[in-house]
Amino acid sequence: MWRRLLAVVVVLYAAWGLCVSIATAAPGELPGMLVPFGLSLTCVLSAWRREKAPALMAATAVLGLLTDAYVPYTGLTALFIVVYLAPFRMPLWQALALAVVTAGGFVGISLAQGLPGSVVWGIGGGMGWAVLFAAVVRQLAVTKRQSAQLAATRVLAERQRLAREIHDILAHSLSAQVVHLEGTRMLLERDGDRAVALARVEQAGAMARAGLEETKRAVAALRGESAPLVDELGLLAEQFRETTGNRCVVEVSGDPSTLSPEARLAVVRTAQEALTNVHKHAPMASVTVALRCPPGRCELDVSDTGGRPGALSKAGNGYGLVGMRERAELLGGELTAGPSETGFRVSLTVPA
Repeated sequence: MWRRLLAVVVVLYAAWGLCVSIATAAPGELPGMLVPFGLSLTCVLSAWRREKAPALMAATAVLGLLTDAYVPYTGLTALFIVVYLAPFRMPLWQALALAVVTAGGFVGISLAQGLPGSVVWGIGGGMGWAVLFAAVVRQLAVTKRQSAQLAATRVLAERQRLAREIHDILAHSLSAQVVHLEGTRMLLERDGDRAVALARVEQAGAMARAGLEETKRAVAALRGESAPLVDELGLLAEQFRETTGNRCVVEVSGDPSTLSPEARLAVVRTAQEALTNVHKHAPMASVTVALRCPPGRCELDVSDTGGRPGALSKAGNGYGLVGMRERAELLGGELTAGPSETGFRVSLTVPA
């Protein structure tokens, strides 16, 4: 809006300058004045339609100075348009250099013509203020565009983060519930053991409650309210033991409180995803969750005792490990996952 308003002002000024020049010029001076004046306006109109036009800006300045040398003050319209438009059509340092040369040329020509020094220097200073004002307007436009791009980037990053959170919170509990409920349906259709079916329903209910609690914790974490990292890992291990009946040990060394909230969340989500993969692909395996925090970094290792390491290695093809790698890379860390001597291992390293 401001640029359009300024463009209208410049056009009106050019029209006014042309009318005044024609009205004040002597009859014999008019033809010689109109040629460079018309050429300069043609260059300006051509430059106005382009994003970059340094050659046209320089040509306009030369033609404006020639017009002014032929009839004093008649080239001012073109010169003021040049110093205003230059910051928008060439790099800023080039625009400032062109403005200095243009203003200096006008002052030199005018003083050589014997024009009043106070007027000449005042007009030259006006050109300086014009280019300064135009440079500020251009910078504001650039800042606004960059702010919009930054906001779009942040929105995209936030959407990706929420996608990871939705996967980590809901996909785990819901997928496990689907498995148990599907098994229950098959048992009931085949008149299977009702006690087994009831146990599966109870497990699905327990998973639903655990998912609800995890959702509450995630909301609290997003609000900046979170439990100590050791307690979070202990809770994940307890849920794994209750769900699978298998052993899960948490070992912590060092001080994990030095982690940033983002790194802390990455550790929790990686441990959660790794335990879920163990539950899916190696249901008889026991797990060790080790967190080591030497100065400057924290290392998380989730290792299981196997069962079906070949099937577990395929877990990296899903979104779970992709999301874990994304978290690690965004923090400047690293995540590796693959078969180990005893089963499968997920290792995360994040800066502290």
